[in-house]
Formats: sequence, C-alpha cells, structure tokens
Amino acid sequence: MARLFYFNRTMNNIEKLLEIMAALRHPENGCPWDIEQDFSSIVPYTIEEAYEVADAIERGDMAELKDELGDLLFQVVFYAQMASEQGLFDFNDVAQGINAKLVRRHPHVFGDNNTTDKAELERQWEQHKQLERDNKAGRAGALAGIAATLPALRWSQKLQKRAASTGFDWPDIAPVFGKLEEELQELKAEIGQADNQARILDEYGDVLFVCVNLAMHLNINAEQALRHANCKFIERFGLMERLIHRDGASFDDLTLEQMEQYWQRAKQQLATQ
Repeated sequence: MARLFYFNRTMNNIEKLLEIMAALRHPENGCPWDIEQDFSSIVPYTIEEAYEVADAIERGDMAELKDELGDLLFQVVFYAQMASEQGLFDFNDVAQGINAKLVRRHPHVFGDNNTTDKAELERQWEQHKQLERDNKAGRAGALAGIAATLPALRWSQKLQKRAASTGFDWPDIAPVFGKLEEELQELKAEIGQADNQARILDEYGDVLFVCVNLAMHLNINAEQALRHANCKFIERFGLMERLIHRDGASFDDLTLEQMEQYWQRAKQQLATQ
C-alpha cells in the first residue's frame, strides 16, 4: 500500500524537493528503482542531464532549459540523499561547501582585494584552486585532480590550461600553428606506412591535442566549438538532403561531385537566411 506524504505549506521548493527525494528512497514505501540506485549507477544519468542542459542552451530554448536544470538539480539532491543515508554529508553540507568556496575564491567581491584586471583575477583564481588541491591531499603535481572521465576535448583543454598556469605553454599563437603543421606532417608520414594503425592513432591524437591548444590560445572552448560544428553539419546536411529529394533524386543516384554541388547549394542558401 502506498504511503501518503503531506507537505507542510510553509516549505519552500528546495525543502519540498528534499522531502520528495527522501520519500523516493524510503526503504519500505519508496520507489523500487530509486531505492536500488547507488552513487555509481546514477553517474550516467548525471552526465546525460548535463548535456541536455547544454543542448537547451545551444538551441536557445529557455523553457526546456528550466526543465533540464530541474533534472540536473535532482541529480545533486539524489547524491546528497544517498550520502545522508550513509552519514557522510547532506544537501545543506553541499550548499555550505560551495558557498564557502565561492566567497574564498572571490576576495575582490567579498573581501578587501580591489583588483579589477581580468588576467590578474584569473591568475588569482587558479592560485586559490591550486591551494585547495594542495590542502586536500598534499601536493601531487600540477595536473592532479582533473577528472579523466571528462569528454576528451574538455579533459585536454583543462590539462593544457593547468600546465599553462605553470608557464609551460607558448607565449603567443604563432608557434602553435607551427606545431600543428609539424604534427600533420608526422601524421601524413605514418599514413604512408603499411600496417601502422597504432602509430597513426598516436599521431592523430597529437594533432587533436595541438588543436585544443590552438583553441585555448583563441580563448575558445574546444568542446563547444566541435558541438557547434556538429550542429552546423546537421543543418547543412539536412538541407542538402531535402534539396536532393525535391529534385526527385536520392543519394544512390548521385556521384560524389554531384553531392558536393548540392552541399554548396545548401551552404549558400543557409548563408543568406
């Protein structure tokens, strides 16, 4: 028999959400699916929800963004509830921790630091984060603490940004182009060798790594740039497909050169919209 929950009318929405989460995890009357989850099993859903937030933002759908942010908040509440059941921490501890961290990392807002220079503020931000990392587990290297489970482009950018904070990076963008050309030549050389897939994979990875560094020098998020390129490709390919069908043809009827002509038509049409 289902257990009825009556919410106090004086509860704010966060308090109500926490009560709902506790009810879902109730060992006797909760939801069987929610009860059987643990920290590891929820991770894929958290990642999915974060990407759905990004997708709503990229499409400019604010109504959906509100909904997706709620789903993402639910993930935080879910973790906090499971931790509370184990006596580790609760949602209030999570909120208290981020409050303290934000105040600590923004002395120019909440303290007596009057710095307004953006570059200096970013340098101080990195110093604060490094100090926090050092205090957590002793100094374990400049690249410690960066999650290897991040999407590869984002992981690469964080690694290179952290390395750059130590001074290990080119001072300007010109050498980056030189390095990219060098890596492309090395990749071409490996492609020319027989049974050489492992080396090709290695060199191709180097090309991507330098491309991420180039994005960093351009102050571009590499992950976001590739997502934008993917969306642009989807839009152009979809229009190309519609143009082909409108002409009574299909991909099977066309040569690569003819497909390219349709592709250029799609690009031009979208550019004038």
